Amino acid sequence: MSCGCASSLKDGKDIVDHVTSKGKASFAPTVEHEISCECGEIFTLKTVIMNCPKCEMTYAVTPCGSDDSRNIKLAGIKYA
Repeated sequence: MSCGCASSLKDGKDIVDHVTSKGKASFAPTVEHEISCECGEIFTLKTVIMNCPKCEMTYAVTPCGSDDSRNIKLAGIKYA
């Protein structure tokens, strides 16, 4: 993550908390990634924080790191 926040963000919950605190939770990612959720659902990540439409697992990425799918982290069911 190019903004330098990667060192302070340890997991998906940290990402959700950080992005939400900056008011950027509804921002679109640089690239809309296809997510293969643990529940088997496949969906497109349309915002930097988004829940799986089937099981509601929360996925999160910082806006500055959203070009790389490796930066997308799980935050837990209905964390957002």
